[in-house]
Amino acid sequence: MAGYKTDRVSEDIKREIAAMIRELKDPRIQGMLTVVNVEVSSDASFAKVYVSAMEGIDTAKTAVKGLTSATGYIRREIGKRLHLRKTPELKFIADDSIEKGMNITRLINSVVKEENPDEDNPS
Repeated sequence: MAGYKTDRVSEDIKREIAAMIRELKDPRIQGMLTVVNVEVSSDASFAKVYVSAMEGIDTAKTAVKGLTSATGYIRREIGKRLHLRKTPELKFIADDSIEKGMNITRLINSVVKEENPDEDNPS
């Protein structure tokens, strides 16, 4: 499969899984979950789905357990919605990139406040 097609399929799968996460009723799949990335193999037989949560890595790991138990349903729905000839096997992986990003933002904001303490108090 050409590179652009793999990228397009990855983005389509990412969009559909993000939409399905909101529809699933498993109590383990809760909170602010985000599908960070989807890596589809060159022959489209496997896909790694990276899931992150605003609450932290523990919530993401719990959600991955719920998503893994719903893999059959999710895979079938992706095949239906995207009309793929070959629907990849899904492997869900917990990711903490959102948590890291929020930490970096906090650090940047604290440095900006230290450099410009009078910016908060316009006189």
